[in-house]
Amino acid sequence: MSRYRPPMPPKSAYITKEGAQKLTAELKYLWKEKRPQVTESVREAAAQGDRSENAEYIYGKKQLREIDRRVRYLEKRLEAFTVVDRLPEDQSSVYFGAWVTLEDDEENIKHFRIVGPDELDHDARYISIDSPMAKVLLKKHEGDEIELKLASGLMNYTVEEIEYKAIP
Repeated sequence: MSRYRPPMPPKSAYITKEGAQKLTAELKYLWKEKRPQVTESVREAAAQGDRSENAEYIYGKKQLREIDRRVRYLEKRLEAFTVVDRLPEDQSSVYFGAWVTLEDDEENIKHFRIVGPDELDHDARYISIDSPMAKVLLKKHEGDEIELKLASGLMNYTVEEIEYKAIP
């Protein structure tokens, strides 16, 4: 058996204005505040002597590598993003940034927002535009029915409401 794994499909390059601001703030925090603190603690741990058995030094170096990796990732992603900072002209259809309310066959209500893949950890109600649910929902209108294939079987939903909140 081969160890080859096909590369992951590229993530969408769209992000909301709020998401871009949060990622920029995270980058600034990591680079201007967190990294200098960790660098100082590593410097102090290195001054204590033997580095091979110094847990504070080893852990600090590991933290620096993780911070640097995240900073590189954020810098690359922020350059590649397309910030969606305006509402769509047709607000009766589902597009990027829409708040969508769905009802399933058992009358359970789901409410979520379609955002970029890098914004998912900002709010539990966000779903990625790359997700199967979002792909099925794009360009749908209120009252439309959708069918989603899940591991447990087919689920039917009705689009109850589409809402766009004003972008400040």
